[in-house]
Amino acid sequence: MSKAPKQPIAGFSKLSKVGKIKWIVENFFRDPDTVMRELTGYWHHNEDQQKVLDGFSENTISNFLLPYGVAPNVLVNGQYYCVPMVIEESSVVAAASSAAKFWMDRGGFHARVISMIKKGQVHFIWNGPHQKLVDHFADMQTALYRDVQVYTANMELRGGGITRIELRALPEVRAGYYQLDVDLETCDSMGANFTNTILESFAQTLCRFVETCPEFSAEEREVQVIMSILSNYTPDCLVRAEVSCLVEALGTFADGLTAEAFAEKFALAVQIAKHDPYRATTHNKGIFNGVDAVVIATGNDFRAVEACGHAYAARDGQYRSLSDCEVVDGQFRFWLDIPLALGTVGGLTTLHPMARRSLELLGEPTARELMEIVASVGLAQNFAALRSLVTTGIQQGHMKMHLMNILVNLGATEREKNLVQGHFSDKVVTYHGVREYLEQIRTQPATFAVKP
Repeated sequence: MSKAPKQPIAGFSKLSKVGKIKWIVENFFRDPDTVMRELTGYWHHNEDQQKVLDGFSENTISNFLLPYGVAPNVLVNGQYYCVPMVIEESSVVAAASSAAKFWMDRGGFHARVISMIKKGQVHFIWNGPHQKLVDHFADMQTALYRDVQVYTANMELRGGGITRIELRALPEVRAGYYQLDVDLETCDSMGANFTNTILESFAQTLCRFVETCPEFSAEEREVQVIMSILSNYTPDCLVRAEVSCLVEALGTFADGLTAEAFAEKFALAVQIAKHDPYRATTHNKGIFNGVDAVVIATGNDFRAVEACGHAYAARDGQYRSLSDCEVVDGQFRFWLDIPLALGTVGGLTTLHPMARRSLELLGEPTARELMEIVASVGLAQNFAALRSLVTTGIQQGHMKMHLMNILVNLGATEREKNLVQGHFSDKVVTYHGVREYLEQIRTQPATFAVKP
């Protein structure tokens, strides 16, 4: 069992990085010297870049590495992309690549941004007559727009800015509770800092307007601002990606499954995910396997993307599939609508060295183009998963990709890895089966020879 410190530490954040590690390894690990070498071994070899990475968060002591892979030949709107994907789960990159190859010969992915509006809110309490606030809202809006001009001027030059301010009363939450509901266009920036700056300025203007309005009585001149914050639910920052072809062009599948039978089973699988939240959750998780991998690689906020996507999937009161499928008049069509608030300038997209390289790899896309690419990869991932589920089953391909992880876990040598991979080339991979075969190799080494 690991050690535990006898008492809490004071001033931990003020220690140097080495000092933090030293305290941690001496108090929590059985082999402090080994753990010290491991933690420092994951430091970036470029000292300047490591300082940048350390600045992203607090109390940083090391780096946590994830595989950085690519899915080539992803055809979106007639343009080929080599898409960076950061993910640790076996078979995700392979599945996305396989789906991209499948659709490359059938017209590729077609994607379009439906809208790019993001949202923020000022939450406040005002106990005066509701209609009086409504009557003066036009004048308040004028003051709100005026006071944030210093912040919005540059964004407006790029085609963005505030697109709408609405006053909302929600007495069901509490008597006198209101929101300023704000829509914004932030162009190629994800816009979190911009939005929050605008909202906090609005809160100040709101208080000042009410306090100085001569038509409000003394009792009506007090506003209690609860909070001013962006919303990560952005249903109007929406992109659609889709693929389609003649049913007969889908080809044939394992065990003689015809294109017509495949299309019918595939569409039914999507329909099930539209009605069964248990299936929909795993269905959408597969979509986010692809989406998150690209979002992380480009330095965007995958947690915000996930939260928004899942809220959108439940927008009618039941959690449902984010993708749809139809087979009409001999035409197979599969599509995905997903809200994606992404940026290609500012934040980690600029600061993180690999995020910069990811965007360069993608040809320096605009936020719109990145939304289209990400949605297409999510759809590719969903197609690959469903294709496996309704044909060979998910485990056959997944476990073959997972085979190397099993072998590493079992401490296999290179010779043993080659033997096991050869043996399971036409067999279903299971952890028990791999371990059992590996034990045979080790107990009867002379019996086994690596095939040339």
